[in-house]
Amino acid sequence: MQMLKRIFDFYVFSNIHVALAVYCLTKITLFEKRIDSNLIPLFVLFSTIVSYNLIRFYSTSETQHWLDIFVKKNRKILFGMTLLSGVGLIYLTFQLQIKGIISLLPFGFFTLFYIIPLPFQKKSSVAFRNVALLKLFLIAISYAGVTVLFPLINYNMEIGLNETVIFIQRFLFIAAITIPFDIRDLKFDRADLKTIPQVLGIQKSKVVGLFFLMLFLGLEFFKYPNSNNLTINLIIAIISLMFILKSIPNQNKYYSAFFIEGLPIIWMFLVVFS
Repeated sequence: MQMLKRIFDFYVFSNIHVALAVYCLTKITLFEKRIDSNLIPLFVLFSTIVSYNLIRFYSTSETQHWLDIFVKKNRKILFGMTLLSGVGLIYLTFQLQIKGIISLLPFGFFTLFYIIPLPFQKKSSVAFRNVALLKLFLIAISYAGVTVLFPLINYNMEIGLNETVIFIQRFLFIAAITIPFDIRDLKFDRADLKTIPQVLGIQKSKVVGLFFLMLFLGLEFFKYPNSNNLTINLIIAIISLMFILKSIPNQNKYYSAFFIEGLPIIWMFLVVFS
């Protein structure tokens, strides 16, 4: 039993789980456009493992104590997994179209300087995650760009009304489910970050999450021809809202990292089996 728990913890906290979730978000985009390919989803999976683990290695001192211990205890295997993912990433990069790679550049820039300080002057530098009110926006825009725009551009799909709606929906969905993470991190985030829970408080932040999800659903009616995804989106929005409403600062370590992070996986299963 203890061995199973260690395996599960490694799956969740080595960022394999979040990488699988981003893979699923990318597949959902391709399913909607009837594109049957694993090239882009696998590229996104490997890039998520690499970027998240590099961020974790760089900012170990800023994480919660138990996560700091996990990273230090598993540093060698995490480094090996990150290295192998990087090799896979390089291999898949040569199979992408140039315009697909170019579309990734802004989001790669956001990821690189999310933790690493960007020098503005000789004596001062700042990382994007430390800019007030910017954290949630950067996460949501990056997820939406990588899982919607990048695959569509790489496969030569026209970015019209439907595609724009899908992009905005993805942004709103990620923005909504990021709120429980910010609630969890209230005790650890610096006050000058001004995350939504820091600025509005926990309860009003949950209302913001509800508002994001309502917009997420309402935008479905702007697609043409009428999409048959409304029922699926309604289900995933209700599940997401339940997790948002039950979010507390002292949440179980699996609450956000496993259950909320796993919502895209549930979403993909709903799409596949609908």
